[in-house]
Amino acid sequence: MAAKKIKPLNVAIVGATGVVGSTLLSILEERQFPVDQLYLLASARSVGETLDFNNKPHWVENIEHFDFSKTQLCFFCASNEVAAEYVPKAAAAGNIVIDKSSHFRYHADVPLIVPEVNADALANYRLTHIIANPNCNTIPIAMVLKPIYDAVGIKRVNVATYQAVSGTGKDAVTELAEQTGYLLNGLPIKVKVYPQQIAFNVLPHIDDFMENGYTKEEMKIVWELQKIFNDNTLAVNPTAVRVPVFYGHSAALHIETKNKITAADATALLHDAPGVKFHQGKQPYPTPVMDAAGKDDVYVGRIREDISCENGLNLWVVGDNLRKGAALNGVQIAELVIRDYL
Repeated sequence: MAAKKIKPLNVAIVGATGVVGSTLLSILEERQFPVDQLYLLASARSVGETLDFNNKPHWVENIEHFDFSKTQLCFFCASNEVAAEYVPKAAAAGNIVIDKSSHFRYHADVPLIVPEVNADALANYRLTHIIANPNCNTIPIAMVLKPIYDAVGIKRVNVATYQAVSGTGKDAVTELAEQTGYLLNGLPIKVKVYPQQIAFNVLPHIDDFMENGYTKEEMKIVWELQKIFNDNTLAVNPTAVRVPVFYGHSAALHIETKNKITAADATALLHDAPGVKFHQGKQPYPTPVMDAAGKDDVYVGRIREDISCENGLNLWVVGDNLRKGAALNGVQIAELVIRDYL
């Protein structure tokens, strides 16, 4: 049987000048995604900037004036407010829309996709032509849980995340760099992006606090894991922490399985999990800086049985929050749609 011939698509990237948008642009080029015409869209303040794609400069256009009938595929790497206003317009114009914001993630008729975990749910994308990309924490956690969930079931997940500042955006990366330089030189710092100093500090505070005492970032992990696994009985107890790391999120997972699994058996399962690499080296753990940053895989290590719980298992997970945690996952979704549904 001959390979399916892919017709190049006209593609728009909304939020093209942000850290996720620019990463997505580079991944499209790396993976030789079939792009015919490329449109880079942003707010008025970024209009006139240029970004290179396939060795050609592309001007950034104002999203307010863009005609979405020009494109067939749109990646949204922008705020909830931008997504709420423009994603429906792009979908109504006939586009497949892949949205990185959290605005549509919990809509019942919008699939929330991690290709290695629940690609089958993509079949429902035609209901709205919108596909939601999960949170940058949820994606690597779901990928590591998937083979264990399928093998023995998971009753409960306790997770503490350690999240890089790039998850907040360009201004946060600048703030960490500036604060670090000022403090090392004995100068007073400025606090703008975060509520407190982030350099040489950790903040158990990501997004707004909710009435139940959890932050919205923490509740995203709960809501998204339950939707991705299509299992509202999956108990998730999260704590999300911002740490002074530029790129790469980490998570300490403590899970209780429905049936017993040994650390050795879990390790064997994860060796075969798509997109996951079991860390092997002098130290039994991966780190965001040395292993995850700039890489596409999710790394796992320190797999051990919980000495406080008979069916407990502990794992350490790291991944690049801009690549697999955001942009790459979106591109992989698009590749699956092209392959299986167009």
